[in-house]
Amino acid sequence: MPRSVVTDPSAPAPVGPYSHAASGTGELLYLSGQTPIDPVTGTLADGGIEVQTERVFANLASVLAAANRSFDDVVKVNVYLIDMTDFAAMNSVYARVFSPPYPARTTVAVAGLPLGARVEVELVASTSART
Repeated sequence: MPRSVVTDPSAPAPVGPYSHAASGTGELLYLSGQTPIDPVTGTLADGGIEVQTERVFANLASVLAAANRSFDDVVKVNVYLIDMTDFAAMNSVYARVFSPPYPARTTVAVAGLPLGARVEVELVASTSART
């Protein structure tokens, strides 16, 4: 299956051998997980979980825009938190980003994230033509 990739020069550069997003011959676009890296400074966003979650979604919005997509096209979200006590604060930012009907979502606690981030989010978006 041929792979098509999205590279967004406005988003933080990947910190490893991966693309910002990729799709195959199907109708789904898979966005790599984004951490709260400021694309201008290349450093972790300074602040608590809300600030970091806002930065993550800003990074994801940039990648979606580079693929001519938006949060309205998202069908699945995976959220990774290093501390589940951050769930409510992350969820309040999430509720500002998405509107009903909400995409499917999984949220899990992990032992650690790159650069000491508190949150990472990955998305799956539809590539179907908009009507």
